Amino acid sequence: MLYWSPMLAVVLTILSGMVMFALLDVNPAKAIHTFFVAPVSSLDGIAELFVKATPLVLIAIGLSFGFQANVWNIGAEGQLTIGALASGGLALAFYDVDTPFLLPGMMIAGVLGGMTWAAIPAFLKTRFNTNEILTSLMLTYVALLVLSYLVHGPWKDPEGMNFPESRLFHEAAQLPVILEGTRLHLGGLLALLAVAAGWVVMARHIIGFQIKVIGMAPMAASFAGFKKARIVWLSLMIGGGAAGLAGMIEISGPIGQIIPVISPGYGFTAIIVAFLGRLNPVGCLLAGCLMALTYLGGDNAQIEMNLPNAVTGVFQGMLLFFLLACDVLIRYRLRVVSKKVPEAA
Repeated sequence: MLYWSPMLAVVLTILSGMVMFALLDVNPAKAIHTFFVAPVSSLDGIAELFVKATPLVLIAIGLSFGFQANVWNIGAEGQLTIGALASGGLALAFYDVDTPFLLPGMMIAGVLGGMTWAAIPAFLKTRFNTNEILTSLMLTYVALLVLSYLVHGPWKDPEGMNFPESRLFHEAAQLPVILEGTRLHLGGLLALLAVAAGWVVMARHIIGFQIKVIGMAPMAASFAGFKKARIVWLSLMIGGGAAGLAGMIEISGPIGQIIPVISPGYGFTAIIVAFLGRLNPVGCLLAGCLMALTYLGGDNAQIEMNLPNAVTGVFQGMLLFFLLACDVLIRYRLRVVSKKVPEAA
């Protein structure tokens, strides 16, 4: 049931969605087809699916390291934002310089930016035992305010007719497209590399073993000499670095500049992706594609059937709800028990 419960949750979500559409006086079969099938019925749609899935997969893999160690990083959205600002700032600083080293430098800056933002809750957790859920989450809003200040102030495009956005990035600061005629860029390959690297670390490396032991049996980990503070730092750094890289990929890939809204909530949606994928890198890849489909399906349903864009959030919420409910079946088995009535004497 560890692997069957996510599939059952998906089926229940689709069935509940059909009921919801019927209550809205919308053809359920047509709505489900518009939401889940139509967006990936063409090569361009499949490519767009991977474009949307790339940041979700990257962030979910980074978060899964911490979640397995019971380190609850909820601030990936803020780490993504700071990573985007760090890499975007480098792109703007070298706006007129055409060099092949700019893109790798932006990747490094994005990773370091996300790690720096994640280092704050890591320090507070290990030094003062502060709850990392609250600190990482609150820092998200600080990051969004920093983004708003920069695009409305110092980094606003002087030729942008007063719109709150930066200059368009130079070609050297944009990820190359790997499938001609689509928006599928190099970030998709980076996500696949992250899946492979994450699997190797979690399944074959001593670091992955320490993370699992500390998460499952803290006393045994302490007896074995594993340092919890070190794992807290490592988990948050991996999660922050992955989120920062995702932010860099977003602004140098599909967006091409810094704008007031870089992410539609990838940092929060990736939490669902991580648990739907069973905190496994390969599972995160499959779950990331599914969650990316909800974004595409929501946009398509809004255009084709005039449904509200909030349908996307409803599907994501139902999926999380049913996933949590179905996880009960991992530890408990449902049985139909018939109560025997005692025979009369």
